[in-house]
Amino acid sequence: MDPRKVAELKGFVQMCESNPGILHLPEMEFFRIWLENMGATLPPLPKKKDSCQGGCPCGPPPTSASSPEPEPPVPSESEESEIEIDKEGVIEPDADEPQGMEDFGNIEVTDEMMDQANEKKIEAINALGEGDLPKALDLFSEAIKLNPCVAIMYAKRASVYIQMQKPNAAIRDCDRAISINPDSAQPYKWRGKAHRLLGHWEEAAKDLATACKLDYDEDASALLKEVQPKANKIMEHRRKYERKREEKEIRQKQERIKKAREEHARAQREEEARHSAGAGAGAGAGAGGFFPGAGGFPGGFPGGAAAGMPGLGEFLKDPELLNAMKDPEVMAAFQDVAQNPANIAKYQNNPKIMALVTKLSAKFGASPQP
Repeated sequence: MDPRKVAELKGFVQMCESNPGILHLPEMEFFRIWLENMGATLPPLPKKKDSCQGGCPCGPPPTSASSPEPEPPVPSESEESEIEIDKEGVIEPDADEPQGMEDFGNIEVTDEMMDQANEKKIEAINALGEGDLPKALDLFSEAIKLNPCVAIMYAKRASVYIQMQKPNAAIRDCDRAISINPDSAQPYKWRGKAHRLLGHWEEAAKDLATACKLDYDEDASALLKEVQPKANKIMEHRRKYERKREEKEIRQKQERIKKAREEHARAQREEEARHSAGAGAGAGAGAGGFFPGAGGFPGGFPGGAAAGMPGLGEFLKDPELLNAMKDPEVMAAFQDVAQNPANIAKYQNNPKIMALVTKLSAKFGASPQP
């Protein structure tokens, strides 16, 4: 069987399992009848409730204040397939085992075999004209066994399969014929008819258009005019949902960028706040440590300063003092003296530090204690 159709059937069965109500849709009546004839027991139609509850289609379900706003729903593959198209003439796929698909690459065809294959082909065409489809099918199969390298043989047998309502078998023969001769119009024509029987409107339109392009055929052209509008409708339907998906992806991307920018700005503000707090604390600690109040300047700094002395605010307003505090050598001296005020004697010969000490002494009205 066509693996693609098997996958589609599997998806449909899973959808019915998750929502048995699908089986009770009016358009599924043929399927229900078939299942019941096979002895299947269908689940009952879900009863409608008198009052609306959460999940009712006539109104949104109740949500709590903390519940996040739901994202717009993305159309599923099943929703995309729910397009109304007239399926008159569409039949159930056949599941017959392939037959007469000889490996033409490993067989040596003699002149005698070719002659016998042509005789079988003529007999098959005559049987086809008499309406004896099984006989025609057998004769074309015998001809293919004798000479499996002729594309038209497979196309002829595919035409018989079409009349016998076996589109999958016809598709297999047409695929083989096209692999032998991709420039022959007949395989495309019959494969297009097979796809039309299966309701594969896009594939049917493509094959029939190719057949008419290679060798115009009124029958193929008439069928193309029937399936092309349906194929166009499906393509437009798909493009609509593709656009919706693309728009949603763009919205999601923009939202992610917006959140990332907000997070970056928040982190940057927090970092700047931490730096500002650290700088203020360091300056206060350094200045206060230099004047501990024991052997240094009277009253200490800044909390124990004597009356009339400048406070921390005035100290931080002095550009010269602030710049000096940024000097690593000065800061090291401040820390040293903060631990032991007597260590100020070590810096008596350092003009940079003593100049700052002199300035501080003038501000606080005291002399440094060596």
